[in-house]
Amino acid sequence: MADQLPRVTYSNTDIDLDAVHAKFDRDLPVFQQAALGQRHGESGLDDGVLVDAWVDEFSPIDRSIRTGTFPRASAAAIDAAVSLAAEAAVQWGARPPAERVSLLRRFSDLLAERRYDMAFASLFEVGKSRIEAIGEAEEAVDLPRYYADEYEKNGFYRRSLEQVRPDETTESRLIPFGVFAVIAPFNFPVALSVNMISSALLAGNSVVFKPAEGCGLSGRMIVQAAIDAGLPHGVINIVHGDGDVGRQLVAHPLVDGIAFTGSYAVGMQIARTAIAGAYAKPVVAEMGGKNPAYVTASADVAVAAEGVARSAFGLQGQKCSSCSVAYVDDKVYDAFVAALTDFTSRLPIGDPRDRKTFIGAVYNEKTLARFSEAVEEAGRVGRVITGGARVTTGALGAGCFVEPTIVELPAGTRLTTEELFMPFLALRRVCSLEAAMIEGNAVQYGLAAGVFAEDEADVAYFLDHAQAGVVYANRSSGATTGAWPGVQSFCGWKGSGVSHKGGLGPYFLPQFMHEQSRTLIAANARRAG
Repeated sequence: MADQLPRVTYSNTDIDLDAVHAKFDRDLPVFQQAALGQRHGESGLDDGVLVDAWVDEFSPIDRSIRTGTFPRASAAAIDAAVSLAAEAAVQWGARPPAERVSLLRRFSDLLAERRYDMAFASLFEVGKSRIEAIGEAEEAVDLPRYYADEYEKNGFYRRSLEQVRPDETTESRLIPFGVFAVIAPFNFPVALSVNMISSALLAGNSVVFKPAEGCGLSGRMIVQAAIDAGLPHGVINIVHGDGDVGRQLVAHPLVDGIAFTGSYAVGMQIARTAIAGAYAKPVVAEMGGKNPAYVTASADVAVAAEGVARSAFGLQGQKCSSCSVAYVDDKVYDAFVAALTDFTSRLPIGDPRDRKTFIGAVYNEKTLARFSEAVEEAGRVGRVITGGARVTTGALGAGCFVEPTIVELPAGTRLTTEELFMPFLALRRVCSLEAAMIEGNAVQYGLAAGVFAEDEADVAYFLDHAQAGVVYANRSSGATTGAWPGVQSFCGWKGSGVSHKGGLGPYFLPQFMHEQSRTLIAANARRAG
């Protein structure tokens, strides 16, 4: 990178970031003046015929801030994008893998150069704090580099096999499918989009990318960086729109595979569509979680309280790995609740442009409605310990801000089993780790889980019995959150994933390719035969 600024991750909570904040404060007004509120067209498709409608997108920080105006793709626009991708896929997939690696590393370099602009876009579109936004942009830089390194390290997934005849040569190769549809979520519009896009491209597929509604600006910035890196025409394409646009894209006959991050319901619908045709198409999907943290009798209560609070309320609980239920041993329950509420009370709520803000805005009015419903239900079936209100004072009243909320609930309510995606933490008082894990595992999800225990036997029991793809022990920076490329694979079990192999890890990239076994008999042997 050109600068020497400290790198921001999701877990480096104890380093000096003054230089990062100084750059942020210096560059943010420039971005806000130059990039927000622009009208964006589909390059090559923006002729007024292939656009269904022009859609304004607004920031959850302040609904008067228009992040941009974007074209809602018509069926004709979707068909044109997929057809262009199908044409480009032939030559792109035939290029030597080393050339694709070089271009994707250049893509990573451009993301690094533009990472603060990417962070600004994410901040305005999602409402996340500046540190969360910068961390996301830094993660996006690392993702293509990590996958490119893995691709090279594994010999571009070409491997010699055994022989049964002395005159034959046998080999296994992983080769591209063709066209991948990439459908991204709102909560990490930069990192998770780059995660899927870079994997599909490295593998030799072309891409038709649909960013989440409300995230058109960051989506176009990613595509522009890929084009500026030198990707050939048609290898990466973008379409904007709602769920109907996504469904049309998934169902297009020239789409060969789908990469998706989002809800369980939509992910399963995509998977069913993908197997409904003449043959099954690959689906790489990450679909959320209901992530438990277990606070045992031997836990360091202060560490546990910080880890649970950071995980539950970072990004306003809108991470698929956010801690949403804490199972707390009766012996430390009261002390934990006191420590948790104290730590939570010191997490500043505010405009994410403010350096002090930890809790920014939730994504939209639908989230506000779900939040109110959940708080009302918690008050009926349990009790609200703290929080539960929308923040309407001062400038925050123009945005989508709510208090971080902690509730105590009995077993078996939907609030302890369904993904809510908001700053809403349920507490369960339990008699043992064993009993807690029976309950915590009895959900349809299996993404992340965490434990706090000084007793090594408790940690071992947790590791042996947690039904989750990402597990942590005694992590004060985030009980269930904070995965990083090449450090923690982000893999979902059960209803949290389709393939059960995780992004950020060594087994993600091969999912964007299929295997071909090649057997060649030497020419002189054929003549002799």
